Amino acid sequence: MKLLVTGGAGFIGSNFVDSILQCELAERLTVFDSLTYAADPQKMALLSERHRNFSFVHADICNVVELDFAVSQATHIVHFAAETHVTRSIADNDIFFQTDVIGTKNLVQSIARNANNIEKFIHISTSEVYGDALEPFMNENHSLNPKSPYAAAKLAADRLVYAFIQTYNIPALIVRPFNQYGPRQHVEKVIPRFITSSILGEPLTIHGDGLSHRDYLHVEDLINFLKTALVNQVSVPNHVVNIGSGKGVSILEIARFIMELFPNKIDLHHVSNRPGQVVRHTADFTQAKKLFDWQPKIVLKTGLEETVNWYSRNKSFWEPQLWTKKIKIVLPSGNIEEQ
Repeated sequence: MKLLVTGGAGFIGSNFVDSILQCELAERLTVFDSLTYAADPQKMALLSERHRNFSFVHADICNVVELDFAVSQATHIVHFAAETHVTRSIADNDIFFQTDVIGTKNLVQSIARNANNIEKFIHISTSEVYGDALEPFMNENHSLNPKSPYAAAKLAADRLVYAFIQTYNIPALIVRPFNQYGPRQHVEKVIPRFITSSILGEPLTIHGDGLSHRDYLHVEDLINFLKTALVNQVSVPNHVVNIGSGKGVSILEIARFIMELFPNKIDLHHVSNRPGQVVRHTADFTQAKKLFDWQPKIVLKTGLEETVNWYSRNKSFWEPQLWTKKIKIVLPSGNIEEQ
């Protein structure tokens, strides 16, 4: 396996690359990443020193020449590269459509041109393409109703990949993970934001009443699925599979659980509800279980405790990110608020 990982310096991508290298699943592994604010360049440098079969390409996925060469050298591709922060997409969405849509278009075009080499392409989509749950559990046939610019850009990329499957028969699988958490996630995301605020003794910022429900899955569970999907040739209906825990939990519950892990008193600070907020979101992962014999193994309480311990031990990772923690957005009322 000659594996190309786009966005491999990001949160999920870097954890995935780490795992692949540790289990020696690939003969050669190349990360292709532009190193945005959410990337971890130090991790890439460390992997380059430790692993002879690892290489790093510092390039933007919109650079067609660099991308085409990287694809031509690969047999397997996992595509994480994307702008991913919902609030940031509300503040300024241009880069989201450039990276998530045009970047994905460049990649699938290159895969079509190099079809003789490529054995498998896994596109990392998102459950955000579904919008609000219309039933208690969301399966792959749930209607697609994105509620933020980020979700709309990811849906465009998702359906673009599907169109290339139909038009060019590229060997693709579209994975829709539900909310991820774990080590090395940027502090702009809610769980590391709560954890780092708790470490610093700051109030935890809650959008609205905090009762919006999400399905949280530890990043290791997603990575275990992706490794299985890489090496198994499975026929998947509509080429789409959900990956989630199947359990919904409110943002307020997450905040209170994290607060309980710290001895100091921490307050909650409620701000306006984020525009385009998804109210309820829980995965039906029946298809992943049936076709890939996969199911989540890390329960939320254990995963959160381990994640809190990781951030407590690795302040040097997240302290430089603190200036990007909050973003000013324009609310539907016209008021500007930092969230």
